[in-house]
Amino acid sequence: MPFSSANLAALIQGNNFTLWQYRTPDSRAAVTAAGYFAAVAGSLKPGDLMVLQTADSMALLPIRSGPVLGTGLTLDGAVGPINTVRSVAQRFGFGQAAAAVVRTIILAPFAAGIVAGTTIPVSATVIGPISQVVFSLRDGSGAIVPPVQVVPVVSGGASASFSTPAIGSGYRIRIEDAADPALGVLSRSFNVGPDLKLILVESDGRLLNEAGNVLKQ
Repeated sequence: MPFSSANLAALIQGNNFTLWQYRTPDSRAAVTAAGYFAAVAGSLKPGDLMVLQTADSMALLPIRSGPVLGTGLTLDGAVGPINTVRSVAQRFGFGQAAAAVVRTIILAPFAAGIVAGTTIPVSATVIGPISQVVFSLRDGSGAIVPPVQVVPVVSGGASASFSTPAIGSGYRIRIEDAADPALGVLSRSFNVGPDLKLILVESDGRLLNEAGNVLKQ
């Protein structure tokens, strides 16, 4: 006989899973034939289970796409109708152990005003498993001013030195982990200005600047 929706019942539903029960006087071969459950294809989901009771067997079968019944497990070769109430309890658990790894880069402070024609010494303290760091000089727009320096970390520290760039403002130093550029630190901005140093020469008790002019008191 054809499929009967009155003989199909959901025993357990939850977490996108359903345990179905279907009993029929048809044979197991007839029920597992393709298209038998076409009328309820929208309800039977892949991964559901069905307790199937036919005229010649009782089985626990997985539902595949289509829906198509899998081979499953035969519980009995010849049984009568199911009259008992059945329930299933499922329990699942897992554990995970994790440990934190600290990685930190601390850039040492330096002067906010740099004189043109000198160098910019920079250094940093490095904490954690970092073997190399990258030092770079950035202009006011954030663009890199070559060259970029890759420096090994020795005894928890790293240092580098940059030649002063063109006179201007908004320069910054960035240092980052060579293996993980997302871990980095950016310095506060600093300026590069002209050398205002005077060369003072004493002549007859008067001070002269580098051009030889007398400094007025």
